[in-house]
Amino acid sequence: MSEDEAREGTAEDLLRAAPGLVRIAGEAWWRTAELTVGASARATSRVLRAALSGEAPGVLFSTSGSEARAYLRRLLGVEPAVEEPPEADGPVPPADDSSAPALRARGAELLRRSADVDFEEDTHPAYARILTQLAPDEGRILRLFATEGPQPAVDVRTARPLNVGSQLVAPGLNMIGAEAGCRYVERVPAYLNNLYRLGLIWFSRESLEDPLRYQVLEAQPEVVGALREAGRGRTVRRTIHLTPFGTDFCEMCLPEDL
Repeated sequence: MSEDEAREGTAEDLLRAAPGLVRIAGEAWWRTAELTVGASARATSRVLRAALSGEAPGVLFSTSGSEARAYLRRLLGVEPAVEEPPEADGPVPPADDSSAPALRARGAELLRRSADVDFEEDTHPAYARILTQLAPDEGRILRLFATEGPQPAVDVRTARPLNVGSQLVAPGLNMIGAEAGCRYVERVPAYLNNLYRLGLIWFSRESLEDPLRYQVLEAQPEVVGALREAGRGRTVRRTIHLTPFGTDFCEMCLPEDL
């Protein structure tokens, strides 16, 4: 096809597309804030196809890339009210959309922001969500870890020669509920599981350097009862402490003066 024929074809397409372009123009005046910079021949084709097929303006604006919207803006003589940063791959979907395309779009937006030297993030974005998933007693437990450091815990197991065939009788016994001033001490195991699930604490197999803290714990009625139940039982000393993520969370969200 010659260049003259191509121009004639484009002119005819524009004439046939005129009604659709008028509809799109009316919508464009209300969506100027969504228009971004950049255009190409692909954008021209996208707008023309939309007009010829009678596609709804709202669909065109929501599905077109920035190039198509920029071409449409120039075609209609519309200027954006506010300059916006370039989009990664179309509008970012809502946070509760878990479809594969939505997740990819959100991932692309995340990488775009990571490359933006002007983008600043004061806190981890998960902190606000975590606060909605904590019980008040769990806040007390976190503050205990933040102010007093790692806490001792013991497992009670049956005693066997060389520990072969030893059975776990009571895992993770501790004094965290009492030390933190929890209102519902019986819920401490569930609290600790939730804090572990959120990545705030860690159950370590290592023991604390101060043996006195374990001696106080092993004298508690709960531990004594578990040892009695185990017969010739024994304790295995453990530690529960904040993760680095949990430490930063406490510093940011749980002021010590409350």
